[in-house]
Amino acid sequence: MAVRLELYRIFQEVAECKNFSTAAKNLYVSQSAVSQAMKQLEGELKVRLFNRGPRGVTLTADGEVLYEHVRSAMSMLESGESKLAQSLTLEAGKLTIGASETVTAQYLLPFLEQFHKLYPSIRLEVTVGRSQKILGELKNGKVDIAFVSINADDDTETLSIYPCFQTHTVFVAAPDYDCDFDHPYTLEELSRFPLILLERKANSRLQLEEFFLSHGLTLRPEIDLGSRYLLVALARIGLGVAGVTEEYVQSALRRGEIRMLKTDFAIPPRTLDMCILKAVAPSTAASRFTELVHAGKTEDSDEI
Repeated sequence: MAVRLELYRIFQEVAECKNFSTAAKNLYVSQSAVSQAMKQLEGELKVRLFNRGPRGVTLTADGEVLYEHVRSAMSMLESGESKLAQSLTLEAGKLTIGASETVTAQYLLPFLEQFHKLYPSIRLEVTVGRSQKILGELKNGKVDIAFVSINADDDTETLSIYPCFQTHTVFVAAPDYDCDFDHPYTLEELSRFPLILLERKANSRLQLEEFFLSHGLTLRPEIDLGSRYLLVALARIGLGVAGVTEEYVQSALRRGEIRMLKTDFAIPPRTLDMCILKAVAPSTAASRFTELVHAGKTEDSDEI
């Protein structure tokens, strides 16, 4: 393919110069090399591309057809090389980040803002979804960097993983909820409350169920939700006790909208991880974004 591409490059030059000698000078090769290249191309394609005359050459009908395609293809290659060069210098390009809505809003937003200020020519895109979806998008090449919570059974052999911070599951209720906020609740006592939890496909919910099962208890929540925001909203109006991520509800706790229940147990923490593919060299934009996250060169968000 590389040989054929070089033949096409010579063909385009001859077609535009209409002269083998002039094309040879422009390409810094001998006239005989240009002549041999065109004979080789005509032989491989089994068509005559040029009408040869004493004053130069002109394209045949077949040559005209080929020329239009070669010119378009070469133009696209040049455009691609130009865009690649711009991407390397962060003058153009795209960076796609994958994360949950909560992680994006409460952790990544300051990094996204800073990156955009530093590199305004890079188009930022955010793919929102739960960890399993985002991991799939990363492995399929649809996102450049994924921020997810890894499960023990996730296939991580193809990933480079960088921990960002730990998250902790706690239980909260409205300040006037019918419970004793000074009492350290056991798992069994807590399971008797009308519980408000994320839906089962959430990794944090699965971890919570496994923790309860390991102590001989089955979780039967009163309400299953797909939104972390609604966990706090429904707990705030007194519909039950919500299992939430402590790091993501700090504002609501500070405002006194909800209170944390004490427990005589601690659920093992989870980690939010930044992941990239091992086998794929990250783009310059992706490298710069991961550097920002590693360095933490941004003010802490309101929640983390």
